[in-house]
Amino acid sequence: MSSFLHHFSLASPLFVLVLIGYGVARSGRWPLSASDALARFAYTVAMPAMLFRMMSDFSKMPPVDFRLLLAFFGGCLIVFIIGRAVAASVFRLDGTAQSVFALGGVFSNNVMLGVAIAKTTLGDAALPAVSMVIVFNALILWTLVTLSVEWARHGELSLRGFGKTARGVLTNPIVASILAGTAWGFVGVPLPLFADAPLAMLGQAAVPLSLVALGMSLAEYRIRDGLTQSLAISAIKLAVQPLVVWLLARALGLPPLETQAVTLLASLAMGVNVYMMSQQFRTMQGPVAAGLVITTLLSAFTTPLVLTLVAG
Repeated sequence: MSSFLHHFSLASPLFVLVLIGYGVARSGRWPLSASDALARFAYTVAMPAMLFRMMSDFSKMPPVDFRLLLAFFGGCLIVFIIGRAVAASVFRLDGTAQSVFALGGVFSNNVMLGVAIAKTTLGDAALPAVSMVIVFNALILWTLVTLSVEWARHGELSLRGFGKTARGVLTNPIVASILAGTAWGFVGVPLPLFADAPLAMLGQAAVPLSLVALGMSLAEYRIRDGLTQSLAISAIKLAVQPLVVWLLARALGLPPLETQAVTLLASLAMGVNVYMMSQQFRTMQGPVAAGLVITTLLSAFTTPLVLTLVAG
C-alpha cells in the first residue's frame, strides 16, 4: 500500500495539471483557439526542445535494450487483435470500426503523459527508453490501423499508404527532435551555452504546458456518446495492454528499468491520435472521444497501481 501511495503521490500532481486545464476550458472564459494555440506550442516547441536537449547526451547515457521495442509493440499487436475480436463478436462492428476500436486499446498518450510520468516516477534514466518507443509508436501503430482499414475496405494492402504515414511521422516535431538530438549526441560536441540555456528553460515549461493543454483539449469531448463501447475500449487500454506488455517483457528477460518503462507506457490513457483517426475514417468518434476522457481520469489511479505491481 505504501508503494502505491508513493507512486500515486508522484503522479497525482501531473493529473492535477490536467484537471486545471480541463477546469479552465470548461469555465467558458477561454476560447477554443487559446486551447489549440497552447497545445500547438507545447507540442511543436516546448516538448521538442526538452527532448532534443535530453537526447543530445544520448551517447553518454547507458545503452538501451532494443528488446523493449519487441515487448511493447509485440504487446500492441496482440492487444490489437484482441480488440478487433471484441469489436466484431461483442459489438458487431464493421471492419473499419473494428480497427479504430482496437487502436483505442493500444495507442497511448506517450508524449504528453508518458514523458512527464516517466520523468517523475522513474527518473531521467528511463527517458531514452521512452523516447525510443515514441519514435516508432506513431509509425508502427498508424501503419497497423491504416493497413487494417484498407484490408477491411478493399481486401488489399497499400505501399502508398505506408509511405504517406512514414513521411508524416518523420516530419512530426516530436520524432524529428528525438532523431536530431540523438544525431547531435553521437557527434560528441556539447551544446553551446547560447542554445543549451534557452532549450533548458523551454524544457522546464514543457511538462506543465503539455498537461494543461491536454486538460483543455479534453473539455471538448463528451462521455455520454457510445458509453458501453468506450468502457470496453478503456478496459482493454488500462488493464489488458499493460498486462500483455509486462508478460512479454518478462518473457524476453528485459532489465527492470526497461520493463517498468514499457509497462508504464502501456498503462497510460488513450492518445488523442485515436480520435484523429476516427475522424479520418468517419467512425467511432463518440466512443473514442468518451474513451479519451474516461481513460485519462482512471489512469490517475491505475497507472500508479501498475507501477507499484511491476516494481514489486
